Amino acid sequence: MNYLDNVKRVVVKVGTSTLTYESGSLNIRTIEKLVKVLSDLKNRGLEIVLVSSGAVGVGMGKVGFSKKPDELDKKQALAAIGQCELMNFYDSLFSHYGHTVAQLLLTKDVISDGNRYKNAKSTLENLFAMSAVPIINENDPISTEQLEFGDNDTLSAYVAELVGADLLIILTDIDGLYDKNPRKYSDAKIIDTVYKIDEKIEKCAGGEGSNRGTGGMITKIHAAKIATDAGADMIIASGKNPYILYEIFDGEKKGTLFVSEFKGEKK
Repeated sequence: MNYLDNVKRVVVKVGTSTLTYESGSLNIRTIEKLVKVLSDLKNRGLEIVLVSSGAVGVGMGKVGFSKKPDELDKKQALAAIGQCELMNFYDSLFSHYGHTVAQLLLTKDVISDGNRYKNAKSTLENLFAMSAVPIINENDPISTEQLEFGDNDTLSAYVAELVGADLLIILTDIDGLYDKNPRKYSDAKIIDTVYKIDEKIEKCAGGEGSNRGTGGMITKIHAAKIATDAGADMIIASGKNPYILYEIFDGEKKGTLFVSEFKGEKK
């Protein structure tokens, strides 16, 4: 039996490097595939939350920036520009498959403040009841250092906790967690299952993200800690072809699976 047969609520996080080209412009073919498969999985009966990066990257492409600026105010302005185009595109594509989307922009105080947490949770539960697809990003245009998640890997893990997800899937520009950096070592081997995140696992993660993104593998390991502590399994897999989600839900082993501590070896 495919253990994913019991999964009901799924958070899928997709990064900037998957959604955009080096120029920052939208990778239309990839996003179309992503929306198609998410819509189909929703038709199967899954409840889907999409945590989408890409606002700053799309904003960069819109105004002709080739590199992400260091200044916070410029990044916030680019996020404001890019978020509009990104959501318009998602709305158009999901509508084509008969699904309604809803936008939520979060800051970290939503997690730490009890009332805001309850309000966000209530809103999301109502969106599920309305059969909408929540699309979540950090509220970059107004975030400050004190309010930042810092990266959408971390945000997606907190979202998985917030909605009580069964599974978090992080689609990224690498196939999963390797025992050493595959970009430097040709003999690097992928780790298919992690039952405990210890120092050895953390040492396997290293390096920085792409020019348009914010995270690297280490941020995904931190996200795995948050998600698995909250009772959700997590998978890191390549987002190069979003149809990989079909393979995952058909029971094929893809990427690296982090098993929740509440499930442990029972998986």
